Amino acid sequence: MSIKRIGIITSGGDCGGLNAVIKGVARKAYDMGIESVVIPNGYAGLYNLIDMDNVVILNAERVSKIEASLAGSEAGHSRVKISKIDDPNKYDRIKNGLKKFNIDGLIISGGDDTGSVVVDLSEQGIPCVHVPKTMDLDLQPYSVGGDSAINRIAIFTRDLKTTGMSHNRIIIMEVFGRYVGHTAFRGGVGAEADCILLPEVPVDFDIVYEHMKKTYFDRIDRSDVKAGTYVIVVAEGVSNASGEMLYDESAGIDAFGHKKLAGAGKYVRQQIEKRLKADPEVEAFMTRTGMFVPGIYAIPEAREVTPGHLVRSGHSSAYDVNFGHKAGAGAVILLTEGKVGNTVTGVEGKTVLYMATSEAIKRREVDIEELALFESLGICFGRKPVAFKPELREEHRAIDRAM
Repeated sequence: MSIKRIGIITSGGDCGGLNAVIKGVARKAYDMGIESVVIPNGYAGLYNLIDMDNVVILNAERVSKIEASLAGSEAGHSRVKISKIDDPNKYDRIKNGLKKFNIDGLIISGGDDTGSVVVDLSEQGIPCVHVPKTMDLDLQPYSVGGDSAINRIAIFTRDLKTTGMSHNRIIIMEVFGRYVGHTAFRGGVGAEADCILLPEVPVDFDIVYEHMKKTYFDRIDRSDVKAGTYVIVVAEGVSNASGEMLYDESAGIDAFGHKKLAGAGKYVRQQIEKRLKADPEVEAFMTRTGMFVPGIYAIPEAREVTPGHLVRSGHSSAYDVNFGHKAGAGAVILLTEGKVGNTVTGVEGKTVLYMATSEAIKRREVDIEELALFESLGICFGRKPVAFKPELREEHRAIDRAM
């Protein structure tokens, strides 16, 4: 496939590692004698390319100004589904824009929604290769941004323990993840959270409360200064034991028709508070630990915290910078080899791995069989603990497993 100029697009939500993807594409393209350009503002920019006066060429000087360790994307983002654009000539418009700037193929980094558009564009005869990107980690392969988000969730959750300890608070941290709990799970374990609530496990709040009560009460009773905290990390897409998803319906839907999930942390706080108020043992606990003040301080204080976009901002993890460089470079190779409509899944040695984008964007959930190990270590997942029954297997070579 003759490729002389590549257009780079980042789409959907921003996250760590994307600037490494851009640099990986630009530098590998340069190495192969190919020019690369930025198509700004995601798919909105692709649709409006025909009206632009110029595009930014990623020459050596411009690429050197991009900091791979910074999160976000130098190319910009938008949440636009091409097929929903109210324009019957949208695909011809896009093709004419690409022709205007002599762009022979696209490398597009994004999650499942972005990937669905890659499939759509490929079917329309527009050569595309997909680099997996989502902090939610809900694609089949590892996706750039996941490790960065997990690290930031762990850091913020750990940091909140200091204010939790100071006020003897129950801290509830609500984090992104859509309909899967990978980032809540890994970030929560990384922060040594006491309880982690995931979309994959319907939550029994009576079990959560009993775990909180024993852990939190014992912690403060043992403390010489009567100080302690209890930390819950909750993914935004959780549901209760009845299967009812816990979110604020007033948040609306996004451009791809997905519900905007928010409010899980508030719901968890309310469930904890309701049980604290109804528990006759709480006043005795508050009294013996010196916290009870009639009419003012009758139950422990619970606070929900929603870091929101902080977990996808700031700096990228070293893992995501490594993966971003390799995936970006691998995407250039796939594009030049005509492997369009595919997702680069990694580079092992000299082998560039890939799979059909239509398969790559299928949702991958947390393997709940793994939870039993962490339940045996004392973490609550909002269910009755399951016994961990290990199976042993000898391996003969090291395998690079990403999340």
